[in-house]
Amino acid sequence: MTPQSALSASDTYRHRGQRRALVAELRRKGIHDERVLRALEQVPRHLFFEPGFREHAYQDKAFPIGEGQTISQPYTVAFQTQLLQVQPQDRVLEIGTGSGYQCCVLLELTPHVWSIEYNAVLFARTQRLLAQLHRPAHLSCGDGSIGFPDQAPFDKIIVTAGSPSLPRPLLRQLRVGGSLVIPVGTEQSQRMVRVVRESEESFVREDFEEFRFVPLLGQAGWGG
Repeated sequence: MTPQSALSASDTYRHRGQRRALVAELRRKGIHDERVLRALEQVPRHLFFEPGFREHAYQDKAFPIGEGQTISQPYTVAFQTQLLQVQPQDRVLEIGTGSGYQCCVLLELTPHVWSIEYNAVLFARTQRLLAQLHRPAHLSCGDGSIGFPDQAPFDKIIVTAGSPSLPRPLLRQLRVGGSLVIPVGTEQSQRMVRVVRESEESFVREDFEEFRFVPLLGQAGWGG
């Protein structure tokens, strides 16, 4: 059995039922974008967990994945993705690949996804997993806080780590009309922020709920 067929076989009827129940829970919590909910229902979250921890995969909570990182709570993934308002033709940049789960949710909405992971160990692990899942994102390892200038501009940018401020390099890599979704605050707590680039020099900011993310590392994050 190939790695791909083995992964497919491990997505059982029970797992699909658990995803439907999770989506129903997220809907009750206020997630209303049906495209986002369908995306979460399609992505087998348990495959991003070590086998011994897969019983936790469809609980609405974050979970450690090693290297001091976590796989985000499904509500958080849904909330950020809903704010991003991804369209099928959008070019999306994700900062913080992590487990690859959020990246796969994005790939359900658009095939044009670039993702940067700071941690080399996580990057190698997730690169292998996404290849086995045939999820064709453009993955790279490096400082996501400075974005991906060679591929800019992007229609949408999503950051899955907490930043002390709005990273200027990411704002500059947005297409006019594009939006950035990022948690901004202290290392202990952040508020979700959406910034829309209205013109070359004009940006409009909206603040939403409080969350807690691991810190965004790099030149334009913590440690910059």
